[in-house]
Amino acid sequence: MLIALFKTMRPRQWPKNGFVFVALFFDEKLLEPVYLGHTIAAFILLCLMSSAVYLMNDLSDIESDRQHPTKRLRPLPAGELSPTTAMIAAVIFAMGTLAAGYWLSLEFALILLTYLLSQIAYTFWLKNVVLFDVLVVALGFVLRIASGVAVIEVERFSPWLYLFGGFLALFLVLGKRRHELVLLGDAAGRHRKILKQYNLDLIDRMLGLVTTSVLVFYSLYTFLAEGLPANHTMMLTIPFLMYGIFRYLYLIHVRHEGGAPEEIALRDRPLQATIALFAITVFIVIYVF
Repeated sequence: MLIALFKTMRPRQWPKNGFVFVALFFDEKLLEPVYLGHTIAAFILLCLMSSAVYLMNDLSDIESDRQHPTKRLRPLPAGELSPTTAMIAAVIFAMGTLAAGYWLSLEFALILLTYLLSQIAYTFWLKNVVLFDVLVVALGFVLRIASGVAVIEVERFSPWLYLFGGFLALFLVLGKRRHELVLLGDAAGRHRKILKQYNLDLIDRMLGLVTTSVLVFYSLYTFLAEGLPANHTMMLTIPFLMYGIFRYLYLIHVRHEGGAPEEIALRDRPLQATIALFAITVFIVIYVF
């Protein structure tokens, strides 16, 4: 039962909570032990809160997941985990995380509460409202970035990073929606009702707009944000982001991938190398120059 519960907590999706490190990294506080400790604690709490949400989502989607070629193998739809156990675990994780978050920071606790309430609204209502379904998921990533801001004393964090992070998340969410449409075909609407409201043409048009926004907002950050080197060396990181975006588009359009973004990042070597080079270059620009 514990193994089934742990699988339902979806630890493979916990890397999404790495967005909480954005403020620490870009605010030049990565090497300060106190702030690093606060951010790691926030990361752990976000993992527990997101696990509570995943349990809640799986409980509400048991029947539809049984129609999915891969999701039917999850512990709840497969009958390996009791719905009662999952419900009790979700409540314990959510309430415990809020209490611990309050101890870390009142602002952080309020962000956790906002995240929980938005995900509850998504699970029982907004996931069936066209366009809002993808926007709420993207909002979750913005709240992760805000969580990182709430647990440290930021000095040079730029609002451009909220826009960049939010649109990057929206880019990934739309890529996942596209993958579901391609994978499930005519049965897409039976698995996820909201997929009846989308088609590949709409998704691709939205992806084009969002892709442009991601690149523009990050580029604006590199030469407009305060606290960056005056010689604009942060602009050296733009090519890595551009290649990463193009690589992801290649994976979803040519190789027909695009399911869970974290799974793609874990198995695609060129994408991993790009992310690593991007992070190293940002570190050198911010912490060395």
